[in-house]
Amino acid sequence: MKQLENQIAVVTGAGRGIGRAIALKLAAHGADIVAVDLKADLVQETVAEVQKLGRKAWAVAANVSEAASVEAAAGQILKEPGRVDILVNNAGITKDGLLMRMSEADWDAVLDINLKGAFLFTRELSRPLLKQRSGRIVNIASVIGLIGNAGQCNYAASKAGVIGLTKSCAREFASRGVTANAIAPGFIQTAMTDKLSQEQKDAITKQIPLASLGQPEDVAEAVLFFASPAARYVTGQVLAVDGGMVM
Repeated sequence: MKQLENQIAVVTGAGRGIGRAIALKLAAHGADIVAVDLKADLVQETVAEVQKLGRKAWAVAANVSEAASVEAAAGQILKEPGRVDILVNNAGITKDGLLMRMSEADWDAVLDINLKGAFLFTRELSRPLLKQRSGRIVNIASVIGLIGNAGQCNYAASKAGVIGLTKSCAREFASRGVTANAIAPGFIQTAMTDKLSQEQKDAITKQIPLASLGQPEDVAEAVLFFASPAARYVTGQVLAVDGGMVM
């Protein structure tokens, strides 16, 4: 029997990159997947790949930064498939810029999606998890939330907030058998890092003891651990998946 057999996993930002890798990894280990993104058509490829693995999949549209949208998505999820066992808050964006030039709109957009989005989805889906007295919440933070980065004050603040949210949820939910953990990826090969010049990538690589960027599957493996029975006694933790960059 696969370790996530008969479980339902909700993954936000599942249309590409790390989110898609997470959805496919959990599906490969037996979970059925609710793939969430801003528009349902953004996750159709993810849904198709999950179905190829022999698992059920649902495409759900939600703007994670808007309470009404998240409430509607949660209602749809709790109607069909009808339950949740694993919630992965992965949706995130960047809008980089030096602090003195950063607009209020760029600050708000990043905090609203990266932090408020995790709060809203956790708030809406925590009730059924607590009621069934079991569940896994995995939040995707970032090493930037641990060490900061010039030009990313909004992103760093949002991801540091995700870590604080994770630890607080871990304390609130522990008595009901629900764990909450965070993963702090380093520099992962995604559409975000594809925008970097080769010179920038080389400079980053020099900071990484394992001397390479990570792959989305590296993050997905860590999510699988936190979602699995192997992490039964682990909660409130932050796991850096970063090639040793911030050890």
